[in-house]
Amino acid sequence: MSGTKTTNRTDPTGDADATAVQDGSHTSGASGASDASAPYDRTYQRGPVILRGDMIPADSSTANLLRSDESTDWLHMDPWRVLRIQSEFVDGFGALAELGPAVSIFGSARTPADSPDYEAARAMGERLAGRGVAVITGGGPGIMEAANKGAALAGGRSVGLGIELPHEQGINDYVNLGMSFRYFFVRKLMFVKYSSGIIVCPGGFGTLDETFEVLTLVQTHKVARMPVVMFGRSYWQGLLDWLNGPVRDRGMISGVDPKLVTITDDVDEAVEIAAGAL
Repeated sequence: MSGTKTTNRTDPTGDADATAVQDGSHTSGASGASDASAPYDRTYQRGPVILRGDMIPADSSTANLLRSDESTDWLHMDPWRVLRIQSEFVDGFGALAELGPAVSIFGSARTPADSPDYEAARAMGERLAGRGVAVITGGGPGIMEAANKGAALAGGRSVGLGIELPHEQGINDYVNLGMSFRYFFVRKLMFVKYSSGIIVCPGGFGTLDETFEVLTLVQTHKVARMPVVMFGRSYWQGLLDWLNGPVRDRGMISGVDPKLVTITDDVDEAVEIAAGAL
């Protein structure tokens, strides 16, 4: 007998009980033979995960949960983030599953209410609602508020998918179905999954991020092709010239990729193209 002491420790994620922790000896391979030269004297196994030495957690999730005076930093570990991410997917799918036909309108949160772009986005929302098409935006101010306003005042479905940010004001007053997300990638998935077309109004990094997410998914055939309309020729033409010029000329994209985008200055044309597949 080696005098090895075996104890059972609870999985710190709360998923399952860990197998034995070996104190004073090292378990080697399937045979369980001891190796005196091994650098670690304890083994902790949590499902398929094996932890040794300093990687073995000091406390279980149950112990942490029952201590009212202890730090809650353990709640911010990656396994718990996975559960939060999963809950966002579940909530999003549940809220939007019966939305029906929809078009997403992207654009800047900084667009003032007296801007022609604001009025154009409001008109887009109104026209889409008149066709029985839901309008999905990021739920914020500016272009997003304008599109939601047009849809809501026309009696349509006005969806806002917000994001938790320190400087954001929350969901605008013209949203009749809203959600606030912690994770950008979950939010973007909802835009793509529940939209049959995209209208991109003038915007910055956030607008570009959302737009190129859609274009990448369409280009790589991860999703079915959907119309992407960029509204505002003077604003977007430089970007399209760059894509059609050095990006395509150097072989970074194919010759057909720029054709995934339509550019227009006409509100009615933008709505017709974006909702054309519905």
